[in-house]
Amino acid sequence: MKPNNFAMKDWHLEHVEKIVIRYIKGLSPDASSFEKRNFKKYSTISSCAKQIDYDIKHGVTIEEVLAVMQRIRHDQAFSDLRQNPETMQRLDELERQVCAPRKLATW
Repeated sequence: MKPNNFAMKDWHLEHVEKIVIRYIKGLSPDASSFEKRNFKKYSTISSCAKQIDYDIKHGVTIEEVLAVMQRIRHDQAFSDLRQNPETMQRLDELERQVCAPRKLATW
């Protein structure tokens, strides 16, 4: 029997997709104050990158994250997202953030 080191890898991969879509969609013009506050707190590029890093620590690979982003760029199911040029700009930004080399803390 083979051990499963990352039992929730599928969940984390779905979480990456949800995070990316939530970030690139942005905030709707008729958002409530609660939605605006939550968006400001949880949907910045740095918080999205942190959540994606968390998912990477739990078994999702960088290649799978990039595959999710490529699927958003080319899949027919996400065609409504691609119509807005701001969403594609945010997707490019997030992709650069995720692919950027990490700085290691030196003491």
